[in-house]
Amino acid sequence: MKIHAMWDKYPDLKHNLEKTQALMEQSIRLPDKQIETAILDLIRSGGKLLRPAYLLLFSEFGKQQEMNKTIALASAVETLHTATLIHDDIIDEADTRRGVRTLQHKFSKDVAVYAGDYLFVVCFKLLAKYSSSLRSIQLNTNSMESVLLGEIGQMSDRYNLDLSLDRYIQNISGKTAELFAVSCFIGAYENGTTQQFANDCREIGKLIGISFQIVDDILDYSQKSEMIGKPVLEDIRQGVYSLPLILAVQKNQDAFLPLLMKKETITNSDIQQIHHLIIEHNGIEAARSVAADYTQKALKKIARLPNTANNTKETIYDVTESILNRTF
Repeated sequence: MKIHAMWDKYPDLKHNLEKTQALMEQSIRLPDKQIETAILDLIRSGGKLLRPAYLLLFSEFGKQQEMNKTIALASAVETLHTATLIHDDIIDEADTRRGVRTLQHKFSKDVAVYAGDYLFVVCFKLLAKYSSSLRSIQLNTNSMESVLLGEIGQMSDRYNLDLSLDRYIQNISGKTAELFAVSCFIGAYENGTTQQFANDCREIGKLIGISFQIVDDILDYSQKSEMIGKPVLEDIRQGVYSLPLILAVQKNQDAFLPLLMKKETITNSDIQQIHHLIIEHNGIEAARSVAADYTQKALKKIARLPNTANNTKETIYDVTESILNRTF
C-alpha cells in the first residue's frame, strides 16, 4: 500500500495512515466489481490524506486515545472527502483525477452519482459504529451541509466579475476548509479533550483549510504561461473565478471584461492573455499575501497548543508549514 512520500519523515503517522486507507478499502463492497475497482483506484491514486492525518494528530491531545476508533473516524472523514471529489468531477465533467480516469468518464454520470452517494453511506456507517457520542455524527452532517453550501455558493457566483474576497472566503470555507476543521475537531473531541479545546482545534483546521485552498489557486496560476490549462482553463470557461483572478479583476475590471465576457467560448489564447493580465495586476502576489495571513494565523494558534511527550504540536506545525508554503 503506497502512502504519499510526504509522510516518510513521520513513521508512526504514516503507519496509521496506512491503516486508515486499508479500512477504507475494506469498507468498499459493491456487487458491481468494476465500479468497486474504480472507487478503489481513486482511493489508491496518491492523495495526500491530509484530513485523516490531522484527525490522527489532534487525537494525540486526548486522554483516552483508542486507536481502532480513531482510525475508523479518520477513514470516515477521508471517505467523505472522496465522495465530494467524485461529485466535483461530475460537475466539472473532468476526465481524470490524480491521473486516474474519473468514474463519470469511465462509466457514466449516473454511475458516478450513485458511487458518491454510496461513499456517504460508508462514511456514516463508520461514524455510527465508532463515534462515542452523537456530537461527531451531528458535526459531520453539518459539515456535509457546509460543503454543499460552499459548492452552491460557488455555482451561484459563476461569471460574477464583482466577486468579493469575503464572498470567495465564504465559499471556500464550506467547500474546502470545513473538512479540515471537522477532522481536527473530531480527532480531539472523540479522544477525551474538552469541548473548548476541540473547538479551538476546529478553528485551527478552518484556517488551514482556507489557506490550503488559496495556495491551490495560486499554484494553478503560477505555472509558466505555456503550461496553463486544466484546471484553470476549465474553471474560467465554467465561470469559476479563484483568488488571483478575483484580486486582479478588482484592480482593473475593464482590462479583463472583453475576455471574460466570452464565457464558455473563451479560447486558449484568451486564457494566456488573462494569465498575463493577472501577473500585470499583481493578482498572484495579492493572493499570496492573503494566504500568508491565514497561514500565520494557523501557525500562531498551533504554537499555543499544549506540549506532549511525543512532540505532536511540533509535528502539526511542521506539516502545516510544509503544505501551506508548498510550491507543488
